[in-house]
Amino acid sequence: MTEHLWWQRGVVYQVYPRSFQDTDGDGIGDLEGVRRRLDHLVELGVDAVWLSPIFPSPMADFGYDVADYCDVDPIFGSLEDFDRLIADVHARGLKLILDFVPNHSSDAHPWFAESRSRRESRKRDWYIWRDPAPDGGPPNNWMSNFGGPAWSFDEASGQYYHHAFLKQQPDLNWRNPELRAAMAEALRFWLDRGVDGFRVDVIWHLIKDEGFRDNPPNPDYAEGQPDITRFTQAFSADQAGVFEIIAEMRKVVDDYDERVLIGEIYLPVERLVAYYGPDLSGVHLPFNFHLILAPWNARRLAELIEAYEAALPIGGWPNWVLGNHDQRRVATRIGPAQARVAAMLLLTLRGTPTLYYGDEIGMMDVPVAHELAQDPWERNEPGHGRDPARTPMPWDGTPGGGFTTGAPWLPIGDPAALNVADAARDPRSMLALHRALLTLRRATPALSVGAYEGVPAEGDVLAYRRRIGETEFVVALNLGHKPARLEFGESRLEALLSTHLDRMGPEPAGSLALRGDEGLLLRLR
Repeated sequence: MTEHLWWQRGVVYQVYPRSFQDTDGDGIGDLEGVRRRLDHLVELGVDAVWLSPIFPSPMADFGYDVADYCDVDPIFGSLEDFDRLIADVHARGLKLILDFVPNHSSDAHPWFAESRSRRESRKRDWYIWRDPAPDGGPPNNWMSNFGGPAWSFDEASGQYYHHAFLKQQPDLNWRNPELRAAMAEALRFWLDRGVDGFRVDVIWHLIKDEGFRDNPPNPDYAEGQPDITRFTQAFSADQAGVFEIIAEMRKVVDDYDERVLIGEIYLPVERLVAYYGPDLSGVHLPFNFHLILAPWNARRLAELIEAYEAALPIGGWPNWVLGNHDQRRVATRIGPAQARVAAMLLLTLRGTPTLYYGDEIGMMDVPVAHELAQDPWERNEPGHGRDPARTPMPWDGTPGGGFTTGAPWLPIGDPAALNVADAARDPRSMLALHRALLTLRRATPALSVGAYEGVPAEGDVLAYRRRIGETEFVVALNLGHKPARLEFGESRLEALLSTHLDRMGPEPAGSLALRGDEGLLLRLR
């Protein structure tokens, strides 16, 4: 274990601050709320807290439109609140990871105000400005991830500026060395305050095609899909020059002891692993979202795990994610029973897992009517909103769920039906399962940093071994609702944990029986 860094051994827990704990009654979570709930994370057994953006922002995209990279938005508190939070995080033996949003700023950022003030502005080139096409329209066919063209026209200067997301989120020009230096200083500002690392938003977008060529049409596009899928992003993202930029970020982070750089990357496995960088000079962890995106099918997942393990560069550390603020919750995608199996999968695969707040109690998406939508994507392209996965954490069964004494910024669902306090008293709850899994993972190096080896299985069963030296475990997961069996020779197995939380002890040799929706963690005796 001492040969591995904390971010290799540990488990990351994502907090969406707006929805975690409100302490001032405005219905929006804050930093003091995160601080007051740290004991929950300690009891759960995670190792690091990742905060979604807390920077000053007009909140057009809820903090992913940054107006100042070196401060805290008053909605969440102050720098003093942040300092108290990080001190308490470290006092509890935890780490703190900040969300960093370098692809774009807010249009309210002083940098952009200066950039758009005139063409001769010294910060004009800090953003991406282009002349209109010959017909007066946008410079090319690039589409915004939130619908419509990725270009907005500035009447005063007669040019378009690029925005991969909202028009209020102009993209920064990472080919400009002054911009790069300013961003490095922003990273150092937080590292000097003790931050243990960064999750870098849409890192594969940072460099665009130098010629701004049109993206090719997507042959698989169908009506009703988001606008962004009309074209393949061949020239608007995942460009070769991005690795030089990431290497510079990595050098800044590496100037501090044991800090981690994580990149948000939605790309196929073969492109994803490129973001470890030449000679591992890239991000430490290119986020692997394929458990979210893949069909919940044992054979497909087995192939995915093997392909990912095979694609990793020598020395590259794997990671796995089941949920985040941009995706439907895992219990909604595959159902509450299979969400328990998924938890065992996430927390026993080789590599660093990331948990999304609320998944440890089995939270599901909370319906949010279109007319009540907060998410700009939902307002622009109905049916694609992310609000249902961002709703407040239900801490207890009171009407405000223990989250707020005011009106919550998003509906809180039915806290009487599912909440942390009740789950903590239930020995077979989803929370109890997570605590048990995390306890075993922490006590058992084979489950966190040991070798991975697939076990042949059929039908709905996914199985694999985890091993360090003579210590060996088997994980057997039934991804179906009906009973299944795993043929396992004559090895003698001892069940340590079932996702049903009712099965321990020696198992008969030769064939392992799994109930529907059951996962088993076993030790070879």
